[in-house]
Amino acid sequence: QVHLVESGGGLVQAGGSLRLSCAASGRTFSTYAMGWFRQAPGKEREFVAAISSSGGRTTYADSVKGRFTISRDNAVYLQMNSLKPEDTAVYYCAAGSITTSTNRAAYSYWGQGTQVTVSS
Repeated sequence: QVHLVESGGGLVQAGGSLRLSCAASGRTFSTYAMGWFRQAPGKEREFVAAISSSGGRTTYADSVKGRFTISRDNAVYLQMNSLKPEDTAVYYCAAGSITTSTNRAAYSYWGQGTQVTVSS
């Protein structure tokens, strides 16, 4: 079992930055690949970024490539730079056993989400 809690969301102007954190509990956290997803109102939850259990491999959605960076140590982080209004969404972290998968179905554990709002 892995329990995930996101933090770091908030309101920021376009062009600004935020750093999301995902605190994880559970002895097996280090064995899981981790992902960040987001869901905007009226839209499907979409993949943002993923990192392998070792941290050596990362994958990004095209829409955030070059602006967002995923990393991990005892938690998982999403550094978001050059934010745009279209990045506004609830951001979720997730844990799964398939390394750096972009598919929601590959992730078994989910946090409750943190709201990110980017004003224009």
